[in-house]
Amino acid sequence: MENTEFKNFELPADVLDEIQHNIESIIESFDIPNTNKMEVIKKINFMYTQTKQMSVTDPLTRLFNRRHFENEFEREFKRAKRYDNGLSLAIIDIDFFKKINDTYGHSCGDFVLKEVAYIMKANFRQTDTLFRYGGEEFVVILTETSGLNAEIPLERLRKRIENNIFIFNNQKINVTVSIGVTSKTDFENYSEMFDNADKALYKAKNDGRNKCCLM
Repeated sequence: MENTEFKNFELPADVLDEIQHNIESIIESFDIPNTNKMEVIKKINFMYTQTKQMSVTDPLTRLFNRRHFENEFEREFKRAKRYDNGLSLAIIDIDFFKKINDTYGHSCGDFVLKEVAYIMKANFRQTDTLFRYGGEEFVVILTETSGLNAEIPLERLRKRIENNIFIFNNQKINVTVSIGVTSKTDFENYSEMFDNADKALYKAKNDGRNKCCLM
């Protein structure tokens, strides 16, 4: 029987940092020439960089994963509160994604997720951070951005996905997204801000989907 608990286990980035530091300290204590030590440390650093990247990346879409989002959003929220900077958060959900999986198969669903992630990468600024939150949901942190200014790229994204031609196994698939967005105002903590963006997403869906709703 496959051990799914072990398979889904991920080491936090700070734990990886500590492991790397400990390994380097051990190698430094070896009674071997310094050039050999440096070669080993270089290889370990390369492997460490790859492992750390994998620990924060969704393997399918190559966007950051949910764990990294939770860490980054808390940090950005606190920074925005401290310096009184603008901060917006958007939750993006693919409409009727289950129907896509049921009609065309899960391979098609994976294809749609990757295509949507690709369109997202081309749509936002380098200062905006993109995440796959889980399933068919994505999250975007837009730093130093008001809610009204965040609506501009989000509405552009919605239209690009609606107008994009998704073709899988010679079949054209219509894909739309619903988006909920909120901005930092008087929220006490980042959880409240996330919940408000989630409420905005549900409003977008209840209003007919394929919409961007700001709350």
